[in-house]
Amino acid sequence: MKKFQGVILQLEQALCDIPYNQLDISDEVREQVELVHAQLKRAKERIDMPDDEFYNDLLSLYNKNYDPSAELAILGRLSEKLHLMTITDLTQESLALHEMVASGGGQDPGEHIEKMSMLLKKIKDFVQTQNPDMGPPMASRVLDSNGESRPIAIPDEFRCPISLELMKDPVIVSTGQTYERACIEKWIASGHHTCPTTQQRMSTSALTPNYVLRSLIAQWCESNGIEPPKRSTQPNKPTPACSSSERANIDALLSKLCSLDPEEQRSAAAELRLLAKRNANNRICIAEAGAIPLLLSLLSSSDLRTQEHAVTALLNLSIHEDNKASIISSGAVPSIVHVLKNGSMEARENAAATLFSLSVIDEYKVTIGGTGAIPALVVLLGEGSQRGKKDAAAALFNLCIYQGNKGRAIRAGLVPLIMGLVTNPTGALMDEAMAILSILSSHPEGKAAIGAAEPVPVLVQMIGSGTPRNRENAAAVMLHLCSGEHHLAHLARAQECGIMVPLRELALNGTDRGKRKAVQLLERMSRFLVQQQEEQESQRQASVQAPETDIPEQLDSPASQSYQALD
Repeated sequence: MKKFQGVILQLEQALCDIPYNQLDISDEVREQVELVHAQLKRAKERIDMPDDEFYNDLLSLYNKNYDPSAELAILGRLSEKLHLMTITDLTQESLALHEMVASGGGQDPGEHIEKMSMLLKKIKDFVQTQNPDMGPPMASRVLDSNGESRPIAIPDEFRCPISLELMKDPVIVSTGQTYERACIEKWIASGHHTCPTTQQRMSTSALTPNYVLRSLIAQWCESNGIEPPKRSTQPNKPTPACSSSERANIDALLSKLCSLDPEEQRSAAAELRLLAKRNANNRICIAEAGAIPLLLSLLSSSDLRTQEHAVTALLNLSIHEDNKASIISSGAVPSIVHVLKNGSMEARENAAATLFSLSVIDEYKVTIGGTGAIPALVVLLGEGSQRGKKDAAAALFNLCIYQGNKGRAIRAGLVPLIMGLVTNPTGALMDEAMAILSILSSHPEGKAAIGAAEPVPVLVQMIGSGTPRNRENAAAVMLHLCSGEHHLAHLARAQECGIMVPLRELALNGTDRGKRKAVQLLERMSRFLVQQQEEQESQRQASVQAPETDIPEQLDSPASQSYQALD
């Protein structure tokens, strides 16, 4: 414990000595370092009292110098404090001790290993005596051939990684991992597209029966006198996305998209738009039929209504996760941006919504940001309908999560628009505006642009009376401003606006993130106030200690008196 205290002291001192202003680090990194520094400072000031009873109990058993009548009481206290209360706990401890011996390379383990082994055996005997009905570790209860339940250790390779139960119908996913069919189907149906074990993205949701493993499980069950697990007589087979008649209808609509007749193109795009909106199966089937490239070709149509139907159909298709990749790989973003700039208002709104849907995937944020989408979204945020502004704000928020897009948004004039929304008396889009402001404030250009807009009064007001999420975002913006180039000016302005009371309340009752930001801000404000007091005291002492000087005779002259009157 003393060694840990020493290390904590050294770490706290090292972080205290870091010259932040001379290092080219982001505000996020600096914020994390300061958070760790504060935690270390608190840890340095807290000293845990040693448990004398625990120490004496352990030492008495270790050295065999205890009162035999007190042995059971000592073992009870030790098993509880060492968390050795079950057979599983004791087995894991035994394995750890065995590994310690094995790591010695065959050398004599020494007296201390023998004593530890003796102590562990005593605790194990005590635990088993107190709990005689405990079964073996890492065991499950299974039914034998007589239908009776009995404990048995199941090999790990026969357990489903999700349920940890013996697999009845093992299937292989595209990453090569095996799962119980019902478990992985439930996982996929919940909207997950990654392998639970490897976290790799599954290229397909197809499941392949693992006949070899199923046979091995059956053999193991037979050799252990266990009834093999029964599979469902009708396993869940993946159903086609749509029926043959529905697929024929979709194919006919795609043929119309290729027609030279503008009316046929428009009606086909409108019908596909509605079909894609209806359900997930339609979205899969329409994309598999090859609709995405055909719809993209209509985004440059001179007929605004056709263009609107096409971009909305793409929006509806993009809701399905697998279709996002197909839309991006087809080079759709420049065409969607074209509609965002030149389409009808409804088409522009749906183009913004499409970009929002696609930007959910992190790698697509980079692709979209490099195509001129951000300036067009900023324009829509400024002049669109209420729905259009909301879609634009959502897309901009998603895109600005990527650091490289923040500068593009700031240079496109996003900050003045956001500040206008924040100060809007109607409160429209306030949540979206505060979320975007919080993200942009972590960028040097964003911090400068926000600081130039006189944001402190409205931020202080938001910290005091906003919604929980807006209060935390306002505190985050203030924290970034108070760590920048003009931090002293912002701190002084915050003090004038009475920030301390709402900050203390946020530190007590805010969200977790809001509490963290409030505590950090309070620390900075406290340092600033102490610094101010010291400077005022220093000036006061300097004025008191200044030597008295004779008043020049000129000040008593009538001319000087007249100048004083003029002043």
